Amino acid sequence: MGRGTAYDGGINPQTPKSSCMHNSSQTEPPPAAAGTAQGFAHAKAILFGEHAVVYGSPAVAVPLHGLGVQTDIRRSPEQETRIESQLFSGNAQTAPEPMGPVVAGLTAALEGVGDPDAEVELLIRSAIPHSRGLGSSAAVATSVARAVANLHATVFDEEALHEIVQAAETVAHGRPSGIDAWAVAKPAPIRFQTGCAETIDVGQRLVFVLADSGHHGSTAEAVGGVRARRDADPTRIGAMIDRLAELTDAAVDDIRSGDQVTIGHRMLEAHELLSGLGVSTPSLDSLVAAATAAGARGAKLTGGGLGGCVLALADGDDAAEELADALRAAGAPRTWTTEVRPT
Repeated sequence: MGRGTAYDGGINPQTPKSSCMHNSSQTEPPPAAAGTAQGFAHAKAILFGEHAVVYGSPAVAVPLHGLGVQTDIRRSPEQETRIESQLFSGNAQTAPEPMGPVVAGLTAALEGVGDPDAEVELLIRSAIPHSRGLGSSAAVATSVARAVANLHATVFDEEALHEIVQAAETVAHGRPSGIDAWAVAKPAPIRFQTGCAETIDVGQRLVFVLADSGHHGSTAEAVGGVRARRDADPTRIGAMIDRLAELTDAAVDDIRSGDQVTIGHRMLEAHELLSGLGVSTPSLDSLVAAATAAGARGAKLTGGGLGGCVLALADGDDAAEELADALRAAGAPRTWTTEVRPT
């Protein structure tokens, strides 16, 4: 097997609920297509718990089904591994460093199916913008792993899939928490804490509008900045982090009961806290203000901050359309609308 590329991924509707993901994600292996197999994954957004999760507190992530990635795979007739993607096209042996996470995920997946020397061709098509805190590298790795499993007429259980994606995420991020690897593979919101993820029941349909600030985020820089502030002022910053954790656990109950008004209020409070931690920016603050003025139930930055995206909770489909228009008018170069369905 050669070298490869990094991306984002889709959803497996057969993934069951599990407290720490120890159960099989699929009861029957899917049939392999004639010659070609596919894998899918979706993006994710952190709804609550950014930065607090770094210190062992919980976080809540929601799936973004409107943003996905598809990987097509087949055995290579040329006996060389090739990658076709938005970031790179060619022999995997010549792939640039940013493609390392995909190569690592592909390598781990082929080892996982007992076919480490296979030469394959990958076609990766992703709608997920990278460097926006939406789990793009984890989603791509998930779609690649699922494609490899489908090509071999098998399925990875949740733990095996998680380990494969974490191998890719380690190349991408160094010391990944694991939240992205779980969130892009689950069809429903999750509560994540210290390596374990639990699916959250959804009491009422949630409609979100995601707005791109137009600036790349830097999770490493943001985490380092919060840590420095915490070291300099542990009482004040520690209290803010503790409050973020309280909002996260309270929001789990709100999601279960379908209390959108309270979810929105908590989102706005969380954004104020994140701004106080120094991870918001004027463009993120202006998008949150524009969303609120346009009638959003709540809005906040999502992910590490210092760029990236704002997530806004809309009051239904018509309101989401108006909200997206308002966010673009406020400077967002791109918006997306997605839903979280009740369970």
